[in-house]
Amino acid sequence: MKQIIYIIAGMFLFAGNIYAQEVNQNVTIEEEDAEEQTQRNSWRPLFGTDLSDASYDPEAWSWDSGILTATKDEAIWTTVEYENFELDVDFRNESGTNSGIVFYCTDTVNWIPNSVEIQIADDHYPQWSDAKPYERCGAVYGHLGPRQENVVRKPGEWNHIRVKCVGQNISVILNGKKLITMDMSKWTSGSVNPDESEIPEWLPNPLAEMPTKGYIGLQGKHGDAAISFRNVKIRNAK
Repeated sequence: MKQIIYIIAGMFLFAGNIYAQEVNQNVTIEEEDAEEQTQRNSWRPLFGTDLSDASYDPEAWSWDSGILTATKDEAIWTTVEYENFELDVDFRNESGTNSGIVFYCTDTVNWIPNSVEIQIADDHYPQWSDAKPYERCGAVYGHLGPRQENVVRKPGEWNHIRVKCVGQNISVILNGKKLITMDMSKWTSGSVNPDESEIPEWLPNPLAEMPTKGYIGLQGKHGDAAISFRNVKIRNAK
């Protein structure tokens, strides 16, 4: 009888050890999954270290002490496409700057009609102070003006902008002010915006029909004044 009891006890002990190993293994897997999820959702440089993940013209863009500066009208692009993301950027205008943050781009050569652009401009400059709402800094260029004007700081000062894109939903925060909330599905025309303002003729593709995955870029010196960026980073968004 004692021998049978010992055998049964041994069987229970063996089963308990197996269960404990499985539990520990599951905990380890869950910890690894959580760590992987955290890494995916953490901020990372958009263009990699020292522009290692960027496609650009080195004669148009310079990289010095963490500051990216454009002196020509050439965009810098990611080498991979993105969807559902948050983009965090510091930028500094010169007097009269005209630039932009571009995303959902499916053609980096003919990018203007095949992407969405958040306008960067020196709203303090005479040319931009009288601009249309959708031409002002923080606007979805050609489609939707910011809720508040003149949020951009004066030339020479750094600005902070965050762009969040989840499918067809876009939001823009500039210097702590939420300027844009857009649902691209409402932009069903390629010639007239929902507020009945005319869309520039070089943007004929309705936003409602555009892909929500593509390359991300920064427009270069589109005008007479240079533009500088720093702390350009991205993370996943839901």
